[in-house]
Amino acid sequence: MALYLDRKKQNVIYDSQGFLISELLPGSYRKGIHFYRCSLKAGYSHCPELYKDKIVLLLFGFGKGYITDERNAYHIEEVVFYAPDFDHVPYTVHAVDDMEFVMAVVDMNQWDWEVYRESHARLPFFRPISKCTMYVQSCKGPGVTSWNVLLGRQLGRIMAGVVRANGDGTVEKGHPAVHRWNYCLGKSDFKFTVGDETTRLYSGDWSFIPAGQDHSLVAEDGKEVYYIWFEHFAREKDFIVKPDPQKERCEICRRFMQLRRKTLL
Repeated sequence: MALYLDRKKQNVIYDSQGFLISELLPGSYRKGIHFYRCSLKAGYSHCPELYKDKIVLLLFGFGKGYITDERNAYHIEEVVFYAPDFDHVPYTVHAVDDMEFVMAVVDMNQWDWEVYRESHARLPFFRPISKCTMYVQSCKGPGVTSWNVLLGRQLGRIMAGVVRANGDGTVEKGHPAVHRWNYCLGKSDFKFTVGDETTRLYSGDWSFIPAGQDHSLVAEDGKEVYYIWFEHFAREKDFIVKPDPQKERCEICRRFMQLRRKTLL
């Protein structure tokens, strides 16, 4: 299969407002998520579009700046994640350095809204990597550091995290239930394999791994693998499994009667 890649452009041509936006891998995923690479020139500000019925998650990977809304100011001095409160609270991104970030815009279907109404992360959501929980996973080498940012059901069917290592990486079986995207950070220079196709990824590159594909992201000695991962559950029924109390009671009764008949025999 062909690899899904969007390489970072070396020359950024800003508009008159010091901003540039372009969609990442348009048409590669048709289940309600669009990603946009956003570049903001130092000294400029940008007010992203607001959505009343879509989740937006901003992935900040390059440059320093800050976000303001009518309630708070949030400093961007490391890898940072921000999700606005739909269209309830307008916000502005301010660039101190030349900045680049990815904006994910996620449609909400009836299943997503059902989960969201039951429980969700408080919005606006702001999380620097230094405040995230580290985790260990068997498919990652001993030199890998990983952080969870968003777990399932915190914001619908999306999840996000960060992975970083030098001379190490991840070799993973395909996720049949989730599609995955990767945003390369830092001084990334590593081998990226999906199925039987291999290439190199570098800082700023963006990639997509369809559900079920075996994949690896591994750096050789002296090189870095550093990326944000973003996942979306492919099918609602794999994500939202609710027990039916009536069916559970019937199953318990059925097993009890089977056991009783065996005892009587």
